[in-house]
Amino acid sequence: MYRDNHTCQYCRGKSKDSILNVHHIRSRQSHGDRPGNLVTLCETCHTKLHKESLENYFHPKDKGFKDESQFTILRWFIYNGIKEKYPDVNLTFGYITKNTRIKNNLPKSHAVDARCISGNPLAKPPVNTLYIKQVRKNNRQLHKFNPSKGGIRKANKAPYLVKGFRLFDKVLYNNRKCFIFGRRKSGYFDLRLLDGTKIHASASHKRLDLIESATSMLKEVS
Repeated sequence: MYRDNHTCQYCRGKSKDSILNVHHIRSRQSHGDRPGNLVTLCETCHTKLHKESLENYFHPKDKGFKDESQFTILRWFIYNGIKEKYPDVNLTFGYITKNTRIKNNLPKSHAVDARCISGNPLAKPPVNTLYIKQVRKNNRQLHKFNPSKGGIRKANKAPYLVKGFRLFDKVLYNNRKCFIFGRRKSGYFDLRLLDGTKIHASASHKRLDLIESATSMLKEVS
């Protein structure tokens, strides 16, 4: 009722009925009591909805939990498989990691979280940290969303090689190692680190040296 400002969502207060009810948009048995399945109605409109079979006037405001349910099943399948092979593996949760980090006055970072998860939050951090990022091999969108004049849809795939470089190649720019995250046919590249840090938005191919050709698993030591 607070969410709906204590106002009937059907007549918006025009009935002048001060008695408010909470209406289940879909059956309580199938959709439960979550807020997205509830709506505020005055008693007059609530009665009208049921008498005139207007139950489908409203629609639930939130999606179901089908995807989450599938993820939960898959998570346990993976965990149980790993546990069977490596008995020392244990399950943890984000709130536990966060609590451990705060309790030990540690900054937020992937490396620190890894130490907290391991059970040794105050272990001496390594001099270098290895970051690994998985990236796609192909762009599965075949055409651009907006067609050009004449209704012709342009191909969405950029050239495989641009001036000898391709997407996700590891390169050296101004004595700094980074990765190609974007490219233009003219030979200018968007350079970044694996954590998203921008090195240059439009670096010329003339200033790049190839260190390693792209793979689906990018690695960076910092």
